[in-house]
Amino acid sequence: MHRITLLGKPGCHLCDDARAIIARVAQDMGVPWDEVDINSSPELTEKYWEMIPVTLIDGVQHDFWRVSESRLRAALSG
Repeated sequence: MHRITLLGKPGCHLCDDARAIIARVAQDMGVPWDEVDINSSPELTEKYWEMIPVTLIDGVQHDFWRVSESRLRAALSG
């Protein structure tokens, strides 16, 4: 089974948009998801601060800045 991870940070309006899309897709498809604040790790902050929100599927980067609902659904179906 796949797992979605959203990398973001508080106060990020794009993260809010991504969270809503990911929550909807995850619920519709029965896929677990979680969210990680990049501020929790200096390594995550350094690597992703200009790219958030970042969507990972099974730990592999899938999208950044914006989440495409159709692209996310397609990736989870395959």
